[in-house]
Amino acid sequence: MVAILKSGMPEMRPLRLEEVAEVAAVEARAYEFPWSEGIFRDCLRAGYNCWVLVREQAIIGYGVLSVAAGEAHVLNVCVAPEVQGEGHGRRLMRRLMDLARWHGAERIFLEVRPSNPRAMQLYHTLGFNEIGRRPKYYPAKNGREDAIVMALELLPSGSE
Repeated sequence: MVAILKSGMPEMRPLRLEEVAEVAAVEARAYEFPWSEGIFRDCLRAGYNCWVLVREQAIIGYGVLSVAAGEAHVLNVCVAPEVQGEGHGRRLMRRLMDLARWHGAERIFLEVRPSNPRAMQLYHTLGFNEIGRRPKYYPAKNGREDAIVMALELLPSGSE
């Protein structure tokens, strides 16, 4: 069977080591306090699930997921600013959720800035609930910003 992508539909696939610089460049355009290339390389070395969305040979988004001891943690999800609002973040999150299930995770966690209401809304629509806060978790212009901790209990695929 051959998969045919709709015109303009980005391909989703694992991140390759040689693409780390491009991913870091997207990160730098999207975030005021971006991850470094070294952090992305470390995620690949650690065996984390690192996926990219590619359209017309350009990376337009990515997600990083760690899974251990029956729990998954979304470490980073980002969509290039110029294509935000097109559903790419939802598609990346659904892939990370499927990967967490595939690895046998029973729940998935993430942190989000209170200053990022679009992301919080996306996570709520995917079924995540706020379970706590991490004080002064993120760097911010005026010091540090709290993180809202969200979680989703995962049901086995097909039982939702």
